[in-house]
Amino acid sequence: MPRAWHAGPWIAQQGQFFDNWAARPADLPAAAARQAGRTGWAKIVGDWRHDGEPVPVDVLTAVVEAVHAVGGRVAVHTQHRRGGANAVAAGVDSVEHGMCLDPALLNDMAARGTALTPTLATITSSLDVVGRRPDGPGKDWYVSGATAHGPLVVAAAEAGVRILAGTDSWPHGRIADEVRALAAAGLTPHEALGAASWHARPYLGVGNLEPGAPADAVVYPVDPRTDLSVLDSPTAVILRGVPVRS
Repeated sequence: MPRAWHAGPWIAQQGQFFDNWAARPADLPAAAARQAGRTGWAKIVGDWRHDGEPVPVDVLTAVVEAVHAVGGRVAVHTQHRRGGANAVAAGVDSVEHGMCLDPALLNDMAARGTALTPTLATITSSLDVVGRRPDGPGKDWYVSGATAHGPLVVAAAEAGVRILAGTDSWPHGRIADEVRALAAAGLTPHEALGAASWHARPYLGVGNLEPGAPADAVVYPVDPRTDLSVLDSPTAVILRGVPVRS
């Protein structure tokens, strides 16, 4: 089976996020530290809805300090300008989505080692549906943020931010779609593939093609950097030295 790292239940403020999908503790830092102590990660819902208040920067900073103290890392869901600013200022390890993120923060993210997991394919694929909704602040927020998301990701990569390929899709596992979306936005095919492989693996503590690393490989009939459509049809998949598809 593939190796999996998880952050457990989302951790959100009272009144935010989907019902029954998240823990809403009174003490976010303590809850996040307990979760990270179990699995190594905690995921905070940093903001929700276009008119909601983001988790305050002092609370997020306390979350990061508590989680780092137990050797864990913090991922933060954010799609608001203020929520994104709070996440970067708090020193989180990964910004999830990052829609509406202020481009002025990208150099700070790069310097801190904060990764960006933009889920670009899912966000931009919703533009047509959201565009047909009645006019209003929520529609304006999403359309403007999603439209600017591709250029934001490219600017982040150019600033030296580590870009990670994440899906947030249904059905799950559509990582090839995300790689193609990153390339369509302006990343080179090499960098787009790296976001799903050789850049992501060391970020998770798994080596690349080097002595002592797990013998994992996905094999294609041609170099996928010349044709990203082949990502959907690997010739072989090798996991820890064992062929699981050939």
